[in-house]
Amino acid sequence: MAADTQLMRTVALVEKDTNGDTLWVWCYPSVTAELRGLLLRKCCLAHENEGLHPFLFGQYKRTWFYIAAMHVQDPAALKKVTHFWIILTAKDFNPEKYAAFTRILCRMYLKHGSPVKMMETYISVLIKGACQSEENGSFLSADYDVRKAYLAGSIKDVVAQFGMETVILYTALMLKKRVVVYHPRIETLQEFTRALPALAWHRQDWSILHPFVHLTEDETEALKTCTGYVAGFTDPGVSNRTDLYDVYVNLVDGVISVSQMAKEALTMGKLHKDIGQLIVQSAEDPEKSDSQVIKDISSKTREVLTTLASFADVSTEREKPTINFEALKQKRLAPATENFLYHLAAAEQMLET
Repeated sequence: MAADTQLMRTVALVEKDTNGDTLWVWCYPSVTAELRGLLLRKCCLAHENEGLHPFLFGQYKRTWFYIAAMHVQDPAALKKVTHFWIILTAKDFNPEKYAAFTRILCRMYLKHGSPVKMMETYISVLIKGACQSEENGSFLSADYDVRKAYLAGSIKDVVAQFGMETVILYTALMLKKRVVVYHPRIETLQEFTRALPALAWHRQDWSILHPFVHLTEDETEALKTCTGYVAGFTDPGVSNRTDLYDVYVNLVDGVISVSQMAKEALTMGKLHKDIGQLIVQSAEDPEKSDSQVIKDISSKTREVLTTLASFADVSTEREKPTINFEALKQKRLAPATENFLYHLAAAEQMLET
């Protein structure tokens, strides 16, 4: 049984008391002041009239955070506490795993009103990858395969909303561009954004996902250090931040726009139309599951990458075949196809420099 020693980093507790003050109560082992400030900001996103967000997740500087919120209705063990948040930070993306684990920790704290039991359970999962408790439920890390987490988002829902325009998102992901998604409801953002990395399934890279970002300097500057990403914002002001995106998705209006700077790289041609039609036909097939749709898209991607590799110069001593732009031009491809393959070669680190 694999232990989570290499994955989980910290567990923390934040409380809101009857005076309306929010306090960072306890943490094991510790977090930096910078990360603590960020996590407090994430907890207090919910205003009283908005209700509590039962579970949130996001990423900051390669650290994933998972936050479960609880409203204290029976103050038997927690006399002056109205709400509390349990935060886990980890190296891996696996929302379902950490949602299940934080629920157990929440029930423990609600019952005992002390972090001691919580810490014992956390250490048990850290060392053994499991915890068992008759009253609070048992948890086994091995039950949560990361591939299930990758497949939990719905590509079919994305296509249902954007149809043929989904190919813009596909192209942006393939070319490692910056995609920003706006919706005022965090849960909607998280569901939509987590599905997008599956469009470039051959990479299986969910480290590009930042589903819950605030428009603060520390968070936007951290985002700018990433090559390409999918970032979710609840602040409509992000539409004016053209320094943050190549593709902007307004989920409320159902509109995808390409920034002026990225228009050339994201020029659409016949190849894109073919890919778009394949995506739509597959996603609209009621017989097909999301994982089958991903398989269909991935199969088309492999075709494209095989074509790209066939143009490569394999005589060089490099490990990976490389493509010379002049040689690509000699193939006399349609301009939009040539343009896409050139940028794809760069994204796949196959371009001769």
